Amino acid sequence: MTEESSRELPEKPPEPDSLPAGPILFYNETVIDHFMHPRNVGELENPDGEAVVGDPMCGDQMKVSIRVDNGIISDIKFKSFGCPGAISTSSMVTELARGKSTVEALLITDDDVVLALGGIPAHKKHCSLLGVRAVQQAIQDYLRKEKAEIDRVHEKDISGS
Repeated sequence: MTEESSRELPEKPPEPDSLPAGPILFYNETVIDHFMHPRNVGELENPDGEAVVGDPMCGDQMKVSIRVDNGIISDIKFKSFGCPGAISTSSMVTELARGKSTVEALLITDDDVVLALGGIPAHKKHCSLLGVRAVQQAIQDYLRKEKAEIDRVHEKDISGS
């Protein structure tokens, strides 16, 4: 190693107290807040609907579970493995879906999530699709279960058992 190249390298890593206090990201404060303090994290026991989706391109993955009362999403939880964009958009989509009817929640778009967050970097827009797809698939799972229950009751009524 030459004397000149050795001057370019720090002798030791910076002390923790000399590092910036927050993350150094190209995200706004709302996105950072949802990343650092995600809402609705966890899993529901015996959910009415659930889904796991992933993005094979970047490795992000999300699991969402919902509770539905009288057609309204009364509770929603998620677990996400991914970058700050994936976690913050997953957090926001759960906030947008909570309290909405299943039909209204199915209409949430990735643009709605990005707008609610005040924008995300263009190269991270695909992250917002992950949460939207997971919520949509959890609702579809719920609707399949509801239809199966209705069919079961209907079949029982017809057979007289």
